[in-house]
Amino acid sequence: MTMGRSRRRIVCLGCWVFGVVSLLSTPAAPAAPAKAGQDLGQVGNKLANPLSSLWALSASFNAPQLFDGDLNSGDPEVGGLMVFEPVMPIPLFGEGQDQWRLITRPVVPVIFSTPIPKGPDRFDHQGGIGDIQLPFLLAPSDRISGHFILGAGPIFQFPSATSDDLGQNQWAMGPAAVVGYKTEKMTLGVFPNYFWKIGSAGQRAATPDVSQMSLLYFFNYSLPDAWQIGFNPTISYNHRAPSENRWNVPVGLYVGKTVRVGKLPINVKVGGEYSVVSPDAFGQRFQFRVQITPVIPSLIANPIFGR
Repeated sequence: MTMGRSRRRIVCLGCWVFGVVSLLSTPAAPAAPAKAGQDLGQVGNKLANPLSSLWALSASFNAPQLFDGDLNSGDPEVGGLMVFEPVMPIPLFGEGQDQWRLITRPVVPVIFSTPIPKGPDRFDHQGGIGDIQLPFLLAPSDRISGHFILGAGPIFQFPSATSDDLGQNQWAMGPAAVVGYKTEKMTLGVFPNYFWKIGSAGQRAATPDVSQMSLLYFFNYSLPDAWQIGFNPTISYNHRAPSENRWNVPVGLYVGKTVRVGKLPINVKVGGEYSVVSPDAFGQRFQFRVQITPVIPSLIANPIFGR
C-alpha cells in the first residue's frame, strides 16, 4: 500500500468521522429534555459495564491503525479493522435485584487491511476474518455484588481466520473474569482473559502454540445531556514471542454520547489510543476508534430456570 492511497483513505475516514461528530452535536428534541437526557445517560453508563443486563450490538471501527518497528525504515504502515461484538446477557434465574445472568459476547474481527511483515521493509497487506473469541461469564445478582462488578467463566478462541496470516490455526481456551466498581455516574474495572492451545486446525510448524493474554481496562464517567468521557484500551501479551516483542500496552481516551433514533438508544464513542509499550520488531503504535452500539430489545426476557 502506498502512502498516497493511505492518505486518501485517512481523508475519507476523517470526512466520515466529521459527520458522526456533527450528528452527536445535534441538539436533542425539546420535548422533556431533562428526563430523556437522564434516561439516555443511564443507558450509556450501563453499556460501559461488560456485565450489564442490556442487549446490544457493538461495532468498533479501528481505523486508521499505524504499525511500526525495527522491520520498517519508512513511514508507518497503515491498517484498519472492525470488531463486531454483540452483547447477550441471558437471564438464568431470579428477577430484578436477585437475577443471575450468563453474559456471552462473541468478538468477531473483520480486518479491512493489516500489514504482514515478510522481511525488512517488505509487507503484505491482507484482509478477511480473524480468529473469533467467545466468553461465557456468570454474573451474580446485584443484591450480592452491590456496587461491585463481578463475573467469571471460560473463554474460547476458534480458528476462524480466512488466511494463515490472520490467525493461529488453533483451538484455544482459558479463564476470563470481570472485576470492577460502579456508581450512578461512574464505571471502572478490568476484564482479563488468558488462552492456551487445546487443539490444532492446520497449524503451521512456524506458528507457536497459543499462550497469550488480553486485558481490557475501562473507565466511564457520565456527563450532562447523555455525554460521557473515559477509556477502554486492551493490553495484549504473547508469552511465546521474544521478550522484546511480548507486550502491547495502549493508553487512550474517548468522548461519547447516547442518542435516540426512533425508539432505539444508540451509544457512539470517538477516541484514539497510543501504545506506550509495543513490540520492538513490528506492532501497532496508534489507532483511531469509532464505536457504535445500538441497544436492542432483550431476545430472552424470562429467566431460563424460573423466577
